[in-house]
Amino acid sequence: MKTIRRLIYREIYASVAFVTLGFLALFFFFDFVEELQALGRDAAAGYTLVHALTYVSLLIPSHLYELLPITVLIGTIFVMARFAHSSEFTILRTSGLGPWRALRTLLVLGTGFVVLTFAIGDYVSPVADRTAQLLKARYQGRITVGQTGAWLKERQRYTQFAVNVGALTPDGGMGSVRIFEFDSHGYLMSMTQAKTAEFADDDAWLLQQVTRSEFSTADSEKARIERAELPQFRWPTQISAEMVSAALLKPERMSTIDLFQYMRHLDANKQTSQRYEIEFWKKVFYPLSCLVMVVLALPFAYLHFRSGGITTYVFGGVLAGISFFLLNNVFGYVGNLQNWAPWLTAALPGLIYSVLSLTAFGWLVLRR
Repeated sequence: MKTIRRLIYREIYASVAFVTLGFLALFFFFDFVEELQALGRDAAAGYTLVHALTYVSLLIPSHLYELLPITVLIGTIFVMARFAHSSEFTILRTSGLGPWRALRTLLVLGTGFVVLTFAIGDYVSPVADRTAQLLKARYQGRITVGQTGAWLKERQRYTQFAVNVGALTPDGGMGSVRIFEFDSHGYLMSMTQAKTAEFADDDAWLLQQVTRSEFSTADSEKARIERAELPQFRWPTQISAEMVSAALLKPERMSTIDLFQYMRHLDANKQTSQRYEIEFWKKVFYPLSCLVMVVLALPFAYLHFRSGGITTYVFGGVLAGISFFLLNNVFGYVGNLQNWAPWLTAALPGLIYSVLSLTAFGWLVLRR
């Protein structure tokens, strides 16, 4: 059995690597063609071909994370169908590779792909994507969301704050920062505006070129506004750099831990976290889809192929992989709109394909 497992693993690893390389090359080409527009637009700012190639290369880990379940399915289907077409799998069956042993062998293989997918999506992809965005911001000027930037909220002991961050600067700081302070009754106490800000090491922001306005409304007859111009102002806060990035960048590019911390921050400040909860659970369940894909590919080893029939089944595998990717995205949007349970929204595509794969396994392998 060790020899049989080594044969199956070697063939599937080689096939998945080949399919993954092909998809990544295709995405790299599309991204580079799209980046040519920015190359001409930002050439005056020093954005060169080397920067464009670096930016596109840094997007590869994100594409790899998204593509791995699909390429695992296609590569495994190709190997299983080729084994069936050449009668190699029939020989393996007569050598003691029963259905359950074959299923267990592929599940162990799929576990390796699960670990790889999780590592890329949780450690490599967030760092690479953030680096890519900061590289581009160095020549475009900033990273922002729409015209108003990102809004965050924080509750402290006796006050609450509404924070507006206009953009992320190329050096990792913040630009166009506004901080509104409210008392326990919801009355505005102060407004602080800063041209730039940076994250200090002691749970605080260090604001630069600050205009601070304090509103004294305790006595209606003596209400007044006090304004001050400050070169620097230290604002203690628990809002971290990851939370600001989450508000300005795409949540699917964040790591699982950062998403979880940002969800807790939103819940603690009575803000809706439905979108981020869905992305968190998708981060949890998406690597597990590699197990679903290898199980879905196993019944192809028990089919009987005519001459040239293998191409049709491999093409069907490609369509199945693409449909899973589309269904996973669609359920995320629908779950957010319909306010479904986040864990169910994220797990439902995998559950649907698990039922399909186990049904095919039971019908083709056990019944026939």
